[in-house]
Amino acid sequence: MTALRTPPPRLPVRDKAGAGDRAWGGVSPMLTRLAAERATGVLVRERGSLHLVEGEVVHAESPAAAGLGLLLTARGTLHAEAWRAACDAADERHGAGRLLLDGGLITLGALELCHLGALYDAAYFVLSPSSTPGRFRYGVTHRPGSPLAVPVAALEHETLRRRDLLHRIWPDAATDGTPLVRADPVAVPPLTARQRTVLALVDGVRTAPEIARLLGRRAFPTLVDVRRLVAAGAVDPRPPLPPPPPPPADTDPEITLLKRLRDALEAL
Repeated sequence: MTALRTPPPRLPVRDKAGAGDRAWGGVSPMLTRLAAERATGVLVRERGSLHLVEGEVVHAESPAAAGLGLLLTARGTLHAEAWRAACDAADERHGAGRLLLDGGLITLGALELCHLGALYDAAYFVLSPSSTPGRFRYGVTHRPGSPLAVPVAALEHETLRRRDLLHRIWPDAATDGTPLVRADPVAVPPLTARQRTVLALVDGVRTAPEIARLLGRRAFPTLVDVRRLVAAGAVDPRPPLPPPPPPPADTDPEITLLKRLRDALEAL
């Protein structure tokens, strides 16, 4: 009797064409899955968080990026008092941005421009390589600051584009978060007004995101300015501080003798 052998099932093959169409680049597999699920909640990662509604990103937060309020108030688009009042009056249905729109204190175009700028800036840092896994809390909603929502594919595509741009300017990402010092170049090419403003705040302590916050600017354009300053030889990342010196050895002969006696007594 001849035994029939059932062939093993074929291994799944990745749909390369479909992956190319998505162009998501694998920035965050968890975020990709949440988009496919049309999930609602908050994705928390090492450098910030992304808020999703039905699989699209409506808000992003990172300590390294200026928020919507700073971008609206830094250049006189909105008075700081008006922003604080809107934040205090916001509820689960009407965020600060919607209240400002309804009150005629800001135009839809200005709100959307600042909202997208803050979202993409924060998402760049949130989606940066991480040493810890992300976690997602289902059902957590963010009070809407703007009616705009960004598809995950578009967000990841823009994140990859920004990484590539910064790498082409200067390939060392340490300039993005390390305190910056002024270099002593032989010759520096002419700097733009933006770059001169950034350079004026380089003091050996501030990082690029901190300089952007002081200027009331979005973080990513400041990262671009800083990398161009580094490439031009005008700025360097501050080298790490040397370790503290070891405590001086005790050479007093009497103390040395006492220590030997103590060790001998402990050994009895």
